[in-house]
Amino acid sequence: MQVILMDKVVNLGNLGDVVKVKEGYARNYLIPKGFAKRATAENMKVFEARRAELEKLAAEKLAAAQAIAAKLEGLRVEIARKAGVDGRLFGSVSPADVAEALTAQGIAIEKSAVRMPEGLLKMVGEVVLEVAPHADVVANVTVAVVGEQ
Repeated sequence: MQVILMDKVVNLGNLGDVVKVKEGYARNYLIPKGFAKRATAENMKVFEARRAELEKLAAEKLAAAQAIAAKLEGLRVEIARKAGVDGRLFGSVSPADVAEALTAQGIAIEKSAVRMPEGLLKMVGEVVLEVAPHADVVANVTVAVVGEQ
């Protein structure tokens, strides 16, 4: 299925690109979330008429994400979890926990923005994680997992 991207989508394309994707991906994710529209002649005309407006909105989103990343860069977040004597957690620390801790510090982040390439945190200690408030903006945050008995 051919779609017009209405926003930048990671690993797919930029605003205004016409890309071919699988039917299910377009119908179940891209179109309902507003990231794309079907690439029909009518939609192409509507997009070209609104292109400047959409590019301005995209630039505003990028600027807002850069401001958030500036606040996040080098930030240290402490999360307390029950742990055993050997430092292993009873459970784990997920992206939702990190996002919740960041929100408690006054920076609203969605859990999907927290990147954990090595999986959930299951040990006491400090880890540097990437937080991506936008597809082009990444900030490093130190997460300190503290064990409580």
